[in-house]
Amino acid sequence: MKNLNAVHLNGLRALEAVGRLGSLQAAAGELGVSVGAVSQQVIKAEAQLGQVIFERTARGMVVTEAGRPVLMALDEGFARLSQAVSIASRKDDTILTISVAPVFAARWLVCRLDRFAERHPDIKLRLDATTNLVNPALGDVDIGIRVGTGKWPDVKAELLLQQEVFPVCSPEMAAKLREPADILALPAVTDGRAMFSWEVWMREAGLSGATLATRHVFNDASLCLDAAIAGQGVMLAWQTLAHFALAEGRLVAPFGIRAKTGFGHYFITAEGVREPKKVKDFKAWIREEMAGTLALFR
Repeated sequence: MKNLNAVHLNGLRALEAVGRLGSLQAAAGELGVSVGAVSQQVIKAEAQLGQVIFERTARGMVVTEAGRPVLMALDEGFARLSQAVSIASRKDDTILTISVAPVFAARWLVCRLDRFAERHPDIKLRLDATTNLVNPALGDVDIGIRVGTGKWPDVKAELLLQQEVFPVCSPEMAAKLREPADILALPAVTDGRAMFSWEVWMREAGLSGATLATRHVFNDASLCLDAAIAGQGVMLAWQTLAHFALAEGRLVAPFGIRAKTGFGHYFITAEGVREPKKVKDFKAWIREEMAGTLALFR
């Protein structure tokens, strides 16, 4: 590693940040320095490396052919360094930081956390509610739960639950339904950010190609659920979203037809890192709670 003595670390950081973020301005924002300082660091690093990493154009900084493998290696190297710093700074095994989507936290997880606290009183939970995918190796998050295909780069994804969708509506609306085709007469409340469409369920119900008239469109599934509870229409929900409202009788899932979306709930943990006991305990508890949720749909 003696060749590292020939290049300043700040210069390598500048190269990596500009390459990853795409501009001097963005790199300056992340590094907390001026644009001019980043530019000078890039110039010095290129001189020390003896390679032109970026071509200066009217469109901004464009990576050269010679620079591509250099930036790829720097990206991997700084990711490893960040992981090492994160691991070294995790000194408190009594705090478990969880990253989940807000809708999962509000509709399924939070109401159950007392049971985790009763079983593991020595572990304090810290909840980070965000839709952004968090890499536990690069921050203070210990574990995440996300919905998707499970094919995310640079993290370990472990299937927790296969997502199944089904219509839900108020008991008053459900009383008018006799067969699946009757649902076509109801207005729909739609999640505009959903990763699936009504066709997924229609196909399973033998109604492929049929559509519902949309009454409301929201950008949040939790709002859609509230609208369905209020009797404003029928929603295409899934297990963790609708479980509590179904158990309380505020919603009804008519027909008992569920359709797999091809997505699932996944545990997200750091790749290539040994899981601490607190993460294993949390995963085991979540699986038990999820088994109770699924019992409602059998």
